[in-house]
Amino acid sequence: MGLDDVKKPRVRRFALRRIVIVPTLALMTIAPAATANDGERVHWKLVERAQLKIDDKPPLTWSVYRPDKKKVTNQVLVLLGKRYIALDTKAKLAYQVFPADLSINGSEVESGDLFKSERVLPSSDWVVRDVGPAERIQLRLKDYGRMIEVMLPHPPDLRAFY
Repeated sequence: MGLDDVKKPRVRRFALRRIVIVPTLALMTIAPAATANDGERVHWKLVERAQLKIDDKPPLTWSVYRPDKKKVTNQVLVLLGKRYIALDTKAKLAYQVFPADLSINGSEVESGDLFKSERVLPSSDWVVRDVGPAERIQLRLKDYGRMIEVMLPHPPDLRAFY
């Protein structure tokens, strides 16, 4: 048995490791990037029976949207005139939304991540309550200086029909 016979298995093992590890590492870096791009887009649906008031008066033009995903219940997108505001009721924060961030298709809106820390609007006096048939969100936007109230109806309970 010579010196060359001892080195060959090591070279083969190193080559095999390189063949297996390099593609695995490549897949590990590509897969999270692909899933992050897929998860970025949020589909917002118009809430038909929602109510919006500014200082106890309805504004002239307004709309209220919620994410299409049923699990995300703490996010609301509000249109006040020409201004969009994203609300996070769990963190009790309001975010400025630029119209360029949204793609509007009829009554549906699609967007990326609207809840970025650099877009936080100064707000105070948050109240989020369940008031029977609806969820009531109240907050004071400091740049408006007015109280905003959003009433979001609960989905109907259809468990009795199953």
